[in-house]
Amino acid sequence: MKLLDSLHRWTGGLIGLLLALLGLTGTILIHRDAWVMLPHAGDVQVQDTAVLAVTTQRLMQGLMQGPMQGDGPQPRAITYAGADFGLDRLAFADGAGAYVTQTGDPVARWDSQWQRPELWLSDLHQHLFAGDAGETVIGIAGLCGLFFVVSGSVLWWRTRRTFEWRLWPARMTRPAILRHHRDLGIVVAPLLALSLVTGAVLVFRPLSAVLLGPGAPQEIDRKLAAPKAQARALSPDLDWAEMIIAARARFPDAEVRSLSLPRGQSGLITLRMRGPGEWLPNGRTTVWFAADSGRIVATRDAADLPARVRGYNLLYPLHAAKVGGLAFRLVMSLSGLALSLLGTLAVWTFWFRRPVRRPVRPPVRRGS
Repeated sequence: MKLLDSLHRWTGGLIGLLLALLGLTGTILIHRDAWVMLPHAGDVQVQDTAVLAVTTQRLMQGLMQGPMQGDGPQPRAITYAGADFGLDRLAFADGAGAYVTQTGDPVARWDSQWQRPELWLSDLHQHLFAGDAGETVIGIAGLCGLFFVVSGSVLWWRTRRTFEWRLWPARMTRPAILRHHRDLGIVVAPLLALSLVTGAVLVFRPLSAVLLGPGAPQEIDRKLAAPKAQARALSPDLDWAEMIIAARARFPDAEVRSLSLPRGQSGLITLRMRGPGEWLPNGRTTVWFAADSGRIVATRDAADLPARVRGYNLLYPLHAAKVGGLAFRLVMSLSGLALSLLGTLAVWTFWFRRPVRRPVRPPVRRGS
C-alpha cells in the first residue's frame, strides 16, 4: 500500500498540471456552441435539400454572397450548421477558414487558427499544439489519470470513515488539501473514469479491445476505412448541387454534416451524414464521390455497421457531451472542473506545500 501511495503521489506531482489543463480546456470546449457569439450563430438548422445543394455549389465554386462576393479560394472542407450552431464552417489550406450563413453569406474569416479561440483551444486540448506527438502525450496522460482513479479509490478506502463532502478544502493547509483531494476524488471517480477511458481509447484505438473485445480494433479499422479508389484529379466543373441531391436520395432521413475534398492519394470526395439514432455529431453514414466526375463510388449506412463499431462510435459523443443535452454537458463539466482542481492542488501540495521538518532537539537533562 505504501508503494501504491508513493506512485500515486509522484505521478500526480509530475503530470497533474497536464491533466488539469485538459480538464479545464475540455470543460470550456463542451460549451463552445454557446460562447462563440457571431451573427446568425443562433439560426435554426436548415436541412432542406434544395438550399443545401445551392449553397454547396456556391461555396465550392468559391462564390460567396454579400460584401465579399467574387471569386475566392475553394474550401478544402465544409462543416454544415447543426442544431446548436447555425453557421457553416469552411476550412481552407494553411489553417485559414471562415464562418458563413446557411445560404452562403460571409460572417467571419481568419488566416490562422490563432485568430479563433475555439480553434486553438481545440488544438490545445487534442494535440497540445504538437500534432500526432502531442496527441500521444495526451493519450498517455489519460492512462495515467485512469491509474489515479483506480489507485486513489483503493487508497481512499483506508480513510473512508473520515469522509466529508466539500467542494473546496476547509483550509489551504497540506493536510486539509490532501483530505479534500481524497474525498472529492472518490465522489467524481465515475465521471473521471468515463472521461479518461473514452479519451484514451479515442487516442489509442487498440485499447478498444479492452472495452469491445478481442479483434475490435481490426474490425473498426476495416469497417471505417474509406473504399479503395484510383487516384483522380479534382475536376473544376463538378456539379456539387447534384452530388448533394444524389446523397439525399440515397439517405433521405440523414442530416448532411460535412463535405471534404480528397486527401493524399485518394481520388474520393467524402460526404458525411448523420442518420437517425446516430450520436456522433457528424455521423458515420457516408457517401463517396469520384473526384473527376462526381458520380457515387460507394456508400456506407451507419445503421448496418457491426455492434462493436457502433459501440466505438459512441465514445466521442460521451467524451465531448454531444448527447444528453444541457444536463449531460453540466455533468461532464463537473468532471472537467474536478480534474482541473484535483490536478492543480496535487501539484501544489507535492512541490510547494511540503511540510517543514523541524530539527529534533535532544531533551534537556535536569540535574538531580
